[in-house]
Amino acid sequence: MKLMKKIVSASMTLGLAAGLLAAPMAHAEKVLKLHHLNNNDPFDNPTGAMASVFKSLVESGTNGEVKVQLFPNSQLGKDAEVVQQVKAGVVQSGIHSVGGFASAYPLIGVLDVPFAYPNISATYKVFDGPFGKRLAGDIEDKTGIKVLGFGDSGGFFAITNSKREVRSPADMKGLKIRTMGLDTHKAVIESIGGQPAAIAWSEVYTALQTGVADGQMNPVPIISFAKFNEVQKHLTLTGHLFTPYVWSINADFYDGLSESEKSVVEYAARSAIVAGRGMARAIEASERGLPSLEKSMKVYSPTPAEREAFREAAQPVVKKVIAEKYGEEGEALMNAFLEAVES
Repeated sequence: MKLMKKIVSASMTLGLAAGLLAAPMAHAEKVLKLHHLNNNDPFDNPTGAMASVFKSLVESGTNGEVKVQLFPNSQLGKDAEVVQQVKAGVVQSGIHSVGGFASAYPLIGVLDVPFAYPNISATYKVFDGPFGKRLAGDIEDKTGIKVLGFGDSGGFFAITNSKREVRSPADMKGLKIRTMGLDTHKAVIESIGGQPAAIAWSEVYTALQTGVADGQMNPVPIISFAKFNEVQKHLTLTGHLFTPYVWSINADFYDGLSESEKSVVEYAARSAIVAGRGMARAIEASERGLPSLEKSMKVYSPTPAEREAFREAAQPVVKKVIAEKYGEEGEALMNAFLEAVES
């Protein structure tokens, strides 16, 4: 009898242990680490809105089976480094600048044709439509990284400077303008008469403050966020570039999701991108955007004729740079991009 009790007790103990070990296997949650460049506050910036909406929709849509951990303000490393971490599967997902993503996919530079878009809504149609799907497919083919979509980094680029009002390429002559360091961005500034200066983002404010650079180019929300109005007098709404965020996800992680989880991740990303675009437009129009900058800066919006003069000076030069740098493949992708804008 005692022996039987011992056997039953041992069996129960083993069974309980087996159950405890099996339970996590049966209900193991999947963790998605998401890198982005700014604060997590969804009302502060576009990537904060994108990341917060994505986390909420994924976790609720999968009943918590997929957990999303947010890593804002480049906590996981520089953007270009995190792209490689996503490729390797160390990080599952990232919302990247084109400058950072170029480390894995240099052809992203074909999007830098200046003065290409007629308005901001055209950018959404281009990246949500057939061209966006073609670009995402090419990225996956060449890098192994899956693309969930293309977000809004703050809208069209504007040019600021501390010297004078800019209404034409002639007004740009001699102005030292900070760029990201991309060849295409340098070509844009050179083609319209300026002198490009490649300066790290962390050093831009000081460079403008000390006169190392006379000006810079960025979307209005970023100009306001970075407080460049404190060290710049003039703002020209050139609208010469639009650089999307590239939202990546590790292909193996994505393939490891169930079909229903994949569906949730995809619609969550699409919804988050729409939220980010809305937040960019809201910030641009709010006291944290153009209305605030107008209080301390002289803001000028070029007329259609003036904008055309900028376009005629810049587009042929940058198209040539793209063709030379990226070859026939890059030129074909650039032409497909321009056709998508046109249509």
